[in-house]
Amino acid sequence: MTKNAVNEKERMVITRIFDAPRALVWEAWTNPKYVMQWWGPKGFTAPVCKIDFRVGGKFLCCMRSPDGQEGWNGGEYHEIVPHEKIVYSLYFADANGNKVDPAQYGMEHEAIDGARDVVIFEDFGNGQTKLTMIGNETMEEAKNSGQLEGWNEIFDKVAAVIAEIAKAK
Repeated sequence: MTKNAVNEKERMVITRIFDAPRALVWEAWTNPKYVMQWWGPKGFTAPVCKIDFRVGGKFLCCMRSPDGQEGWNGGEYHEIVPHEKIVYSLYFADANGNKVDPAQYGMEHEAIDGARDVVIFEDFGNGQTKLTMIGNETMEEAKNSGQLEGWNEIFDKVAAVIAEIAKAK
């Protein structure tokens, strides 16, 4: 597995190579029973994850910290190209999926106006998949806010979920 990121003046980009075929990585990223296993950084759990996986569909996930505090993320899918690309908006939410100010969770969030997260799935050869996530904030802000570290921890959890799915198949 490899990790890298682009320079600090650009949007946050994380690339990871998973040792699994693209269809399996896609399943881990889009099926709520698997998303619940990786949503949130190391030590966090996701007791709730609802996904209406279609263009215009919404998702809502609860992220629970090790000390039991809950935060909610909601979003909407804007583009879905099966096994290739997902474009979505992501925002802080309440338990009903309503958008809330990040300050409600004690966070500052410097999203790039109008930017949407993009996840690209590519065959990497030898049964591997290259996953690239382009976030909605600058690399510099992602580093300063802990988002970059958090997403890398999430990708570690995604890799573990993919390995479990592969073992079960």
